[in-house]
Amino acid sequence: MLLLMLVIGVAAAAGWLAWFAKAPVALPAQAVDFSIVPGSSLKSATRQIIDAGIPISPNGFNILARIYGKQTQIKAGSYELRDGATPWTLLQKITQGDFQMTEMVFIEGWNFGQMRAALDGHAHVRHDTRDMTDGEIMARLGAPGVPPEGMFFPDTYLFAKGESDLAILARAHRLMNKELESAWESRAPDLPLSSAREALVLASIVEKETGDAKERPLIAGVFVNRLRRGMRLQTDPTVIYGMGERFDGNLRRKDLESDTPFNTYTREGLPPHPIAMPGRAALRAVVSPTQTDALYFVSKGDGTHQFSRSIDDHNRAVARYQKAATRK
Repeated sequence: MLLLMLVIGVAAAAGWLAWFAKAPVALPAQAVDFSIVPGSSLKSATRQIIDAGIPISPNGFNILARIYGKQTQIKAGSYELRDGATPWTLLQKITQGDFQMTEMVFIEGWNFGQMRAALDGHAHVRHDTRDMTDGEIMARLGAPGVPPEGMFFPDTYLFAKGESDLAILARAHRLMNKELESAWESRAPDLPLSSAREALVLASIVEKETGDAKERPLIAGVFVNRLRRGMRLQTDPTVIYGMGERFDGNLRRKDLESDTPFNTYTREGLPPHPIAMPGRAALRAVVSPTQTDALYFVSKGDGTHQFSRSIDDHNRAVARYQKAATRK
């Protein structure tokens, strides 16, 4: 009799578990979002699911997970459970990592301040770096003492909702190191650049000088020519970067004459570190610049530039395009 009752009890429990696993969860809406934080145990994950408004039996869900050996397979992330889902569906979702993805876009030419502002303003990023200094962030990324400017690759990064901003920065940092290493290994011979770091600095300047992808190798060729001849780069974006918050949108002659470590009108060679995030095209441009005799260029006002070999030709081009700009 005792054995029979035991068999009946086991069968009843198995039947209940099968029913529980396949019975639709009575969600309060068509879809419910929930998140599981990193490091969550099965018990903790179950509590987070219930707290999000998903009415499941914690004991039943924990038993289901343990019966199928999934209690240690919980994956952190942000999830969506839709109407008609069952506890089994839910268990599969959180153990297979079927979480919702979102994205963070870092734009070519952004500086690190703009990157941090974008991260801080993203609704689905966990803001672990908000109270950190730039130096503290770089130390956490394994690069203590390295200025953060230009050390992150501009791209679109997909991530699970609730991902740490530090983890996103780490991915962008690793990708920049990879892209820079690849570009440097393919560099043309006899470049007046002594290291990949110098190539990164020059690429950041090229990135800021033109939005026309076709012009980047030619812009890089001009700068390479000037470096070879010991000429100052005399590029406005470095001056603007050195001015910081003092820049009001207008670059004046006194600004060009006011010395900062980034003023390439007053100082020779490259600035001390990048001024922005260069993209892949800019990196490739500086390691394989166009062979050109040009030493100067001036904006035409349409996003492209006029290139000149002599200072006289350059001055005429400046007068021409400044006059055209004045007429507008």
